[in-house]
Amino acid sequence: MAAWNKGVVIEQRQWSPVLHSLYIESPIEPFQAGQFVKIGLEVEGKVIGRPYSLCNAPEIRPLEIYYIEVPGGELTSQLVKLQAGDELLVAPRANGFMVLDEVPPAPHLWLMATGTGVGPFLSILDTAAPWQRFERVVLVYAVRTLAELSYRERIAALQAKHGAQFVFVPFVSREETGFALGGRVPQAIADGRLESRTGLALSAAQSQVMLCGNPQMIEDTMQQLMQRGMKKHRRKEPGQITVEHYW
Repeated sequence: MAAWNKGVVIEQRQWSPVLHSLYIESPIEPFQAGQFVKIGLEVEGKVIGRPYSLCNAPEIRPLEIYYIEVPGGELTSQLVKLQAGDELLVAPRANGFMVLDEVPPAPHLWLMATGTGVGPFLSILDTAAPWQRFERVVLVYAVRTLAELSYRERIAALQAKHGAQFVFVPFVSREETGFALGGRVPQAIADGRLESRTGLALSAAQSQVMLCGNPQMIEDTMQQLMQRGMKKHRRKEPGQITVEHYW
């Protein structure tokens, strides 16, 4: 099997000075919502590749990735220059276990993300599976500034489509917005603000939690959840917490 397929950029969307979505046409094997694919470019005679979660549902094209420009980053400093019609490299197969097939049943599904970690959850939410399997679905999306709260129109469409079954809780830590919670997700779990906002209890009996994003958020949130009797999910040892570190 070839290491790379050719990809063609359909569109590049800039959300903030450093946040971008890239839309790519490329043939890849069937994948599951929540998985990631490797994207590459040839830079100064060598191929540089990095994994990025796919934001599009499996049956939707073009492929979509959401990324942050890393200062001095070998790949992202080149990705931001791409325009419609430019070519790049796409791995032929997506991978990863951040998928609902790996998540045990429960009444409530909590999807907690920081920054670009919201990407796999957007893919999952655009499929039928979460709405068929869970009574309530909560998306917790934490950013530093309001400008970084991307995909608001897409999230609003989910709210309109799924009504009370879907609960969206934005966090903006460095600005006052009037609608988002302030501070960090772990602290909002500890002091009860997150449960108060959603009207749902975070408990081992009722909840499955998927975490994606900043490693410190994941570590601190896991500590809070474990204090409530929850544990990391493994195939041989089922639990309530599914994790993907985003860097």
